[in-house]
Amino acid sequence: MSDIAWILICLAMVVLAIVWFWRHQRMLAERAHLMQEAIRNRDLTFRLPTRHMFSGERALQESLNQLGEHVREQVNLGEVESWEKLTRVLTHEIMNATAPIASISQSMMHHPAVKGSDLEEGINAIHNTVVHLNSFVDGYRKYSELQKPVPRLVDLVDVVKEVEQLYQEVEWKNGLTGSITIKTDPNLLRQILINLIKNAIEAGAKSIGIKSENGQEGRVKLYVSNDGEPIPADARSSIFIPFFTTKRKGNGIGLSLSRRLLTIQGGMMSLLDNPHSGFHTTFLLEFPE
Repeated sequence: MSDIAWILICLAMVVLAIVWFWRHQRMLAERAHLMQEAIRNRDLTFRLPTRHMFSGERALQESLNQLGEHVREQVNLGEVESWEKLTRVLTHEIMNATAPIASISQSMMHHPAVKGSDLEEGINAIHNTVVHLNSFVDGYRKYSELQKPVPRLVDLVDVVKEVEQLYQEVEWKNGLTGSITIKTDPNLLRQILINLIKNAIEAGAKSIGIKSENGQEGRVKLYVSNDGEPIPADARSSIFIPFFTTKRKGNGIGLSLSRRLLTIQGGMMSLLDNPHSGFHTTFLLEFPE
């Protein structure tokens, strides 16, 4: 082979190497852009692929994927702790403010000048409203003073079947099979599932869907779906706030408490942007390794 042929071959190889290197760098830049967009949109569930990468690049990408999960976990934990502190202050202040109103209104109802007068009905309404508010706030305070979780190995399939027996008025599409072992407090897990199912039924759900899959770092993901009335778009970011509700008769406790019950055990709860096929709402429960 002539020298000119060798030179041409070498030039071709150099050109191919330059093209490959340019395309590889472009791919890395595109993935970095996608990750930035996900973070900007507060979507920390991103997981970018690691194919066509060198070992060092692959390790870095895996670390970034896992970092997103860790950040999301810390954000959820911070939100739960913040709302917990705020709720504690609010309940304390509400109780302090309404206690004298209840006492004074009760005394006035027995006053001779009020008894049998036109004022009696109005004062009685004030008293009943304040008593109801006190009862609600005190009930939430006691309800939210949770026992410390006692995690142990639990068969997720058995717990779901127990809850399924409690709500036979809905159709269950249970995709769990075999045995799925997770480490959690079974009593708290049962309460979480009951809260989700009760919320779904109150929203008019006729069907409940259950699925699971293995997530990152050994986490087990449980998807709980329902075909009840969809959560309004402008309310989706607020459903885990204590006392927030989209239902007329709701008290806004169930979802916020359920998230807290899971968070204190190292898990996470979130609402999927895209519900599973055939349903209007899908919640994701992630259990620690």
